[in-house]
Amino acid sequence: MSVEIIGMITATPSSEVDQPLGDAVDADFVRRFAQAHERAGFDRALVGYFSNGAEGAVVSSFIAAATERLGILLAYRPGVIAPPLAARQLATLDQFSNGRLALNVISGGSDADQQRDGDWLNHDQRYARTDEYLDALKAIWTAQGPIDHEGHYYRFKGALPTVRTRQKPHIPIYFSGSSPAAIQVAARHADTYMLWGEPLADFAEHVQHVRAAAQRQGRSPRVSVSFRPIIADTEEAAWKRAAELLERFRESRTRLGLPINDHAPANAGSQRLLAAAQRGEVLDERLWTGVARLTGAQWNSTALVGTAEQVAASLGRYWQHGASTFLIRGFDPLDDAELYGRGLIPAIREHIATLQQRRAG
Repeated sequence: MSVEIIGMITATPSSEVDQPLGDAVDADFVRRFAQAHERAGFDRALVGYFSNGAEGAVVSSFIAAATERLGILLAYRPGVIAPPLAARQLATLDQFSNGRLALNVISGGSDADQQRDGDWLNHDQRYARTDEYLDALKAIWTAQGPIDHEGHYYRFKGALPTVRTRQKPHIPIYFSGSSPAAIQVAARHADTYMLWGEPLADFAEHVQHVRAAAQRQGRSPRVSVSFRPIIADTEEAAWKRAAELLERFRESRTRLGLPINDHAPANAGSQRLLAAAQRGEVLDERLWTGVARLTGAQWNSTALVGTAEQVAASLGRYWQHGASTFLIRGFDPLDDAELYGRGLIPAIREHIATLQQRRAG
């Protein structure tokens, strides 16, 4: 199966290194960022969910209009919008994007963040609601007539499947979450299961666990792993850049009064990442945990450091252990997207093609 490469587009120039201080939406930047991803050869770009930022579905519609081929991976929190309206909203976006939409379903790992959008369910309740929500969405998307639903979290009667998805049988579902509750929902619904960049042995073990759960449901999802590659012409230059980025990050956090090394993450994915980071700053030769250690691993924050060929070879080892999708985004987001297109993305595709040939032979 061919490898899929995903980037990430934000509505303003921002990253851990350079925190946004201006407006929450910069349309010209989004246009340039999206078109840079398309030129670089990304298959998709993630549009994140932020309770303090631009609304992702609207950003996604703008990206679809600004590009021709780039797929969109929309981070989506079940529960913010009722399923019948969500089914129409998402199917409409799938139509206008000519079938380029996928959903990254995130049930939410932070109670405080959920409450900003009016959601007061606890962690396991959110995953139970997600399970029901996805059942309802898929029922509407694939129905031949009106749909009635009466569940624990939702009740509706006569929901109409008038707005069909362009993709069949429905929009692809990418799923994030590492807790036991999350894995059970992923086993039922994920077309692609997403993990942050962990040490290879941890990744392989977790993938086996997820796949065993999915097999019990008669399913076999693809697997995605996410990294923040730091690349340069030489390995020495790449590690120098990592050190410079870390210093920029410290200065930025200090200037903005944000905490450093003072986080106790609530979600299981961050806990796994932080546990790995506490084992060392460099693992598996070039897996760098410097930013994860400083931030409490609140998000995808581990990097692979080296030349494009070295990073591609590292990703190849994850491919050999089950990954077929790589989400790569930089700490200098727009510049790095362009940089990846010049070297890293071609190197990844070439390396995976070689591994596929060896496996076939």
